[in-house]
Amino acid sequence: MGRGDLAGAAHLELVSGVVQLRPEDAMVEAMLRGWRAQQAARGLQDDTMAPRERLVRRFLEFTNEYPWHWGPAHVDEWTQSLTGEKHLAPSTIRGYQTDLRLFSEYLTDGRYGWATACEESFGTHPVPICHEWNTIAHLNDYEGTPEARPLTREELQRLLDYADEQVERAVRARRKGALAAYRDATMFKVIYGWGLRRTETSKLDLADWGRNPAAAEFGRYGMLHVRYGKAVRGQPARRRNVASVMGWAVEAVRDYVENIRPRFGCADHPALWVTERGGRVKPAEINARFVAYRDALGLPRDATPHSLRHSYVTHLTEDGVDRRFIQEQVGHRCDTSTAIYTHVSGDFMNTALRKALAPALDDGRATDDGRDR
Repeated sequence: MGRGDLAGAAHLELVSGVVQLRPEDAMVEAMLRGWRAQQAARGLQDDTMAPRERLVRRFLEFTNEYPWHWGPAHVDEWTQSLTGEKHLAPSTIRGYQTDLRLFSEYLTDGRYGWATACEESFGTHPVPICHEWNTIAHLNDYEGTPEARPLTREELQRLLDYADEQVERAVRARRKGALAAYRDATMFKVIYGWGLRRTETSKLDLADWGRNPAAAEFGRYGMLHVRYGKAVRGQPARRRNVASVMGWAVEAVRDYVENIRPRFGCADHPALWVTERGGRVKPAEINARFVAYRDALGLPRDATPHSLRHSYVTHLTEDGVDRRFIQEQVGHRCDTSTAIYTHVSGDFMNTALRKALAPALDDGRATDDGRDR
């Protein structure tokens, strides 16, 4: 394939000899088709390409200009609207800017011929629009709100106890929803007990549980295979195996699978968490139930299901579990990612401080003549 025959090249997407009723719109559609072809040739999947295309179309609508008329000022205005009007997080805006930069770089890459095609058709051409001075730099490891924190052990116990109480209340009142309440109580225990994200949890199947020879006492629940871990941008979901470490959580999921889930009447459904209508529980439903329990208990409003994952990392750290093991358990590529999840308690810090000071204090207890002071 020659330089001019690269996937996504302008001459491969533009139909020669055909007069378009709306040549500008036809050019935009050809550009987007070409960009999709260029990404597909690099092995990217549709679930990566489709959101990128939607983002570019939203930017087109915002600017009300064609790509060959875009300039850096359009990105400035767009970013201000995302920040001031939609109040999006810096990490989200930076992701949008990255997608837009990729499209802009594709259009201005001379190998694909779009600049030449635009010059011939409209007398102008696309220019780079995303630069250091109008895009958000990744300056911090963690960009979440400062208020976000893990639950304390006391808060966690209150949450899990309250979830269990909702099951008992539904049973006593003979109301519908007892099965769903039991499912959700178990689900929160699994999120915490294996340090999971909300989406990872919703996509678990029964078949994702397996034995761990190193923890035979847990039987078929010794290892959890997470198939939909958080992906690196543009890459498929990352898989990982999470070893079971909390016996009480194993007992909770075993009881749910063996005694509660069959009552939903979904024996042929692969999902671990099923609804009373025979579907799979969605991430938004997990969030809604958590928020309802959180608000009923008066827990911090910044707490989310992800706080349970934070708590898992923090509590294992307080219990002296090796940091590398925790990193593998939660699927962090870098140790710094695990570190920002760790908000150890004051009691833990005091204990650690005493351990750190112990050698120095011991050395200072003896006098020059060998007697203790």
